Amino acid sequence: MTQRTQRIEDYALIGDLQTAALVGRDGSVDWLCLPRFDSAACFAALLGDEDNGHWRIAPAEAGHAGRCARRRYLDDSLILESVWETRTGTVKVLDFMPQRDQAPDVVRIVEGVSGTVEMGSVLRLRFDYGHVVPWIRRSEGHRVAIAGPDSVWLRSHPEVKTWGQHMSTRSSFTVGEGEKVAFVLTWHPSHEPRPDLCDPYAALEESLADWQEWAARCRYQGPYRDAVVRSLITLKALTYAPTGGIVAAATTSLPEEIGGVRNWDYRYCWLRDSTLTLEALLSAGYLEEAGQWRDWLLRAVAGDPADLQIMYGLAGERRLPEAELPWLKGYLGSSPVRVGNAAVEQLQLDVYGEVADSLFLAREAGLHSQPHAWSIQLSLLGFLEARWREPDEGLWEVRGPRRHFVHSKVMAWVAADRAVRTLEAEPTLHGDVERWRRMRDEVHREVCEKGFDPVRGTFTQAYGSTELDAATLLIPRLGFLPPDDPRVVGTVEAVRAELAASGFVRRYSTDGTTVDGLPGGEGTFLVCSFWLADALRLTGREEEARELFERLLALRNDMGLLAEEYDPVAGRQVGNFPQAFSHIGLVATACALEPDCEQEAG
Repeated sequence: MTQRTQRIEDYALIGDLQTAALVGRDGSVDWLCLPRFDSAACFAALLGDEDNGHWRIAPAEAGHAGRCARRRYLDDSLILESVWETRTGTVKVLDFMPQRDQAPDVVRIVEGVSGTVEMGSVLRLRFDYGHVVPWIRRSEGHRVAIAGPDSVWLRSHPEVKTWGQHMSTRSSFTVGEGEKVAFVLTWHPSHEPRPDLCDPYAALEESLADWQEWAARCRYQGPYRDAVVRSLITLKALTYAPTGGIVAAATTSLPEEIGGVRNWDYRYCWLRDSTLTLEALLSAGYLEEAGQWRDWLLRAVAGDPADLQIMYGLAGERRLPEAELPWLKGYLGSSPVRVGNAAVEQLQLDVYGEVADSLFLAREAGLHSQPHAWSIQLSLLGFLEARWREPDEGLWEVRGPRRHFVHSKVMAWVAADRAVRTLEAEPTLHGDVERWRRMRDEVHREVCEKGFDPVRGTFTQAYGSTELDAATLLIPRLGFLPPDDPRVVGTVEAVRAELAASGFVRRYSTDGTTVDGLPGGEGTFLVCSFWLADALRLTGREEEARELFERLLALRNDMGLLAEEYDPVAGRQVGNFPQAFSHIGLVATACALEPDCEQEAG
């Protein structure tokens, strides 16, 4: 088998709010984990080749280029429409996953637009990330694939010719104008009876209505509404509905540098994203989703503050052991392919501030209160009071030695500051406000003394370091210093001068440094570029901020999706895809640029 070479931005996302699939321009589903985002993939061609699992439906015309002529999402939905134009006619395929009832379904509806088109389907199921070949048999007129705990049923129109060939299930059929042929793939535990069958056409109508009703709740009415709504739909698609947790991305091991080793599993929920996620949801009017995320956060962090982790599983699971999958070659040879994430064991003091800031923001927004939230916040703050002077691995999860990262210290200040502000606003709450004022002042003083380079006029990445860090762009947004403070202005200028590539921002320099303990480099980090736009706006350079924001919008693929990073040299997206952090940054910056463009939805 040959390895796929589609660009990351050649993929579109479909999902059912519990898992998601990536569909390429060639009509192939190359990534799908069942039944959850973090389950083993049954289609893993994205990280290997076709023999690692995929499902392609496309015209069978000999010599056809293979890529659809155009594609789109049906209005404000997650229903993908791909259109092919051939010598004999035009055909479209609708791909979607209905919001789940009993079991996850992937529905693919082929519809003739004009003329007649011969179509082919190749289904190659490989469980356990492309490693296990299932046993396939016929049952009740369907194809059933079983291996260990997994069972998948494939259902199609009875007149569709289906046969087995080269360890795959193949189908051939012809559609004329107005004719439709539907395929439904359903997963369930192999020891349980087959779930009720999904009606593909009824599911299409219901899914379209559900998504459009949800999107209509967006209260942002500014000039970037289409981009904002698409990003919000993407964030919703990355939400695990049973718990409210939001995964960082739908994929694992898409490389930050093509051919490199910076390949991580992002199918988990990060605390570092919590405040910005809440801000994005609240600013767009999605109070229910914001409340669900806040409640997930409270459940995840409950317990001994010393055991606080930087990330958790979809339901708050703590054990996310990292392993490599040697049978997968990696995207364009970028190996190793990893599942799980060893960074879960790191000490990142910034997450205590993230939790405090999130809970403060939830109170300010008037989300329904949780009586134990304040007690948890005080417990976390008490632990941080004793530990904030220690070095840590920092926001970016470096795998080098621990340092006194400036951002981590700033977030310690945030934790104390939000406690002070909460007690000042609600004096009936128990808590020693003077104690937290003293901590806040001490942290602030130390960061300004040890984390600022007076010669260059900028905050640095860590105490005693000359390196810069894009996270320091958040200083004015967090309220640590006012936007017009010369130290803030100097930091913004220094980051733009030293960390920008083609105007977009890297997290930190990887040129000859050992800060992250890894070889090679990475692309520009998209959320950091949104942070730069925010910082430019706050420091009075709104025209420059808007120009950068619109350049960032232009990096989205034709479906409005962004990966984690962008390689300005190769001109392509890199990193896991689609990336929640990137879309959170887009929504937040769009709303900040147009603060008067909000109205009540509905």
